[in-house]
Amino acid sequence: MGRADRGRRASGVQRSAPGSRATRLELFYDLVFVFAFLNVTTAAAGNPTVRGVIQALVVLALLWWCWTGFAALGNVIRTDQGVVPLVGFVTMAAAFVLALSLPKAFVDRPGGLSGPLVFATGYFLVRASQASIFLWVGRRNRDLRQRWLLMAVPVVLATAFIVTAALLPQRLFDGTAEGLARLACWIAAIGVEYGAGLALRGTGWTILSAGHWAERHAQIILVALGETIIALGLGPSGTINLPLTWPVLIGAVLGIAVVAALWWAYFDTLAFAMEQALHRTRDRLARAVLARDVYTYLHLPVVAGVILFALGLKGLIYEGADPGTPAWGVRLPGLDLLALYGGVSVYLLAMIVLGGRMLGAARWPTVGGVLLLLLLVPVAGQLPELVALALLAVATVAVVGVQTVVDAPRRRRVRQVALEEQLAAEEEQTRWRGHHL
Repeated sequence: MGRADRGRRASGVQRSAPGSRATRLELFYDLVFVFAFLNVTTAAAGNPTVRGVIQALVVLALLWWCWTGFAALGNVIRTDQGVVPLVGFVTMAAAFVLALSLPKAFVDRPGGLSGPLVFATGYFLVRASQASIFLWVGRRNRDLRQRWLLMAVPVVLATAFIVTAALLPQRLFDGTAEGLARLACWIAAIGVEYGAGLALRGTGWTILSAGHWAERHAQIILVALGETIIALGLGPSGTINLPLTWPVLIGAVLGIAVVAALWWAYFDTLAFAMEQALHRTRDRLARAVLARDVYTYLHLPVVAGVILFALGLKGLIYEGADPGTPAWGVRLPGLDLLALYGGVSVYLLAMIVLGGRMLGAARWPTVGGVLLLLLLVPVAGQLPELVALALLAVATVAVVGVQTVVDAPRRRRVRQVALEEQLAAEEEQTRWRGHHL
C-alpha cells in the first residue's frame, strides 16, 4: 500500500479520478431534490400571483446552489467511500428539512416553528457541511485550503441575509413594503452566492472528471422533467374520486408530448456535444470556467423553465376530470398561461444559449420557435385550456423537430463519438472483469 493510499484511508476520504462517473449514493441524494422541486411548484401554486412565482424562483435559485455543491463534491471525492456516506446522510437530512420548509420559507405561520428560520438553518447546515468537506479534502494543500476558505464566506453572508428576512421587524414596514423588504434580503443572498462564484473566476470549480460533471447535471434535468410528470398527474389534489374522462386522457398525452420534446431538445444531441466539448478543454482554469458558466449557471434556467411549465400544468387534469368543467376546459388563468408558454420558452432559450456558448452554433429554428410561442400567448389566452395545451404541444414538437433536421450533420458526428466512447468503455470493463472477477 502506497503512502498516498494510506493517507486517503486514514482521512476517510478518497479522491476522485478523471474518469469517474456518478455513484448510486449521488442518485440517492437526488431523491431529496425530487421532493424539493415538487415543493417549489406547490409553493407557487399556493400563491398564484406574480410575487408568488418570483418567490418560488428565488427559493429555487438557492436550492439549485445547494445541489451544485453536492455535484462539485462528488467530482472531487468518491462519495460512496470511507466516511463520506455517513456525512452525506446527515447533510441529506438537513437538505430534506430545507425542502420541507420551502412552502413556508417566506411566511411565519402561527402555531409552529418559524418557516423562514427553519429554511435558513437548513440552508446553512447544507452549505456549511459541503464547505467543511472541501476544507478537509484540501487541508494539506495551501492553495486549495485558501480557495475553499473563500467559498465559506458567502455561505455565512447568504445565511445572514435569509435570517434577516425572517427576523425583519414588522413595525418597520407594513403591507407590500414588508414583503418587498424580505424579498430584497433573499435576492441579496442569491447575489452573494452567485456573485462570489463569478468573482472566483472559476477557481472555486475543480473539475477532475468532465464525464461526471456532465452526467450529474443531466441527471438533475431528468429529475426536473420527472417532477413535471408528477405535477401533471397529481394536480392540486387527487383525482381518485373523479371519473376518468377523455379530456383527462387527452391532457395527459399532450403534457407528455411537451415533456418528451423538452427531453429530446436536451438529451438527443446537445448533452453529448456539451460533454465532449468539456472533455476537449484541457486547460484546468478554462475547463473550470466553462463548467461554471455552462452547467452551474446556465442550467438553472433549464430547471426553472421545467418548473414553470409544471406550475402551468398543475391542476389541468384535475379540472378536466371535474364533470362541471366544459369538455375542452375553461380558459387558462393568465398566470397559468404565462407559466405554460413562458416555461417552455425559457427552456428553449436556455438551449439556444447553451448551444452558442458550448458549441459556437446558432440555433435559428429554436430562436424562431421561441418567438412563435410568444406570439401564440394572446391567441392561446382566448382558447379552452386543452386546446391551448395542444397548440403548445404542436409548436414545441415542431420546433424541436425542425432543429433536429437542421442539426443532422452535427448530430450524426456527435452521436457517433458518444457511441464509440460507450462501446470502448464497455469493452474495457468487460476486459477488466474477465481478469479480476
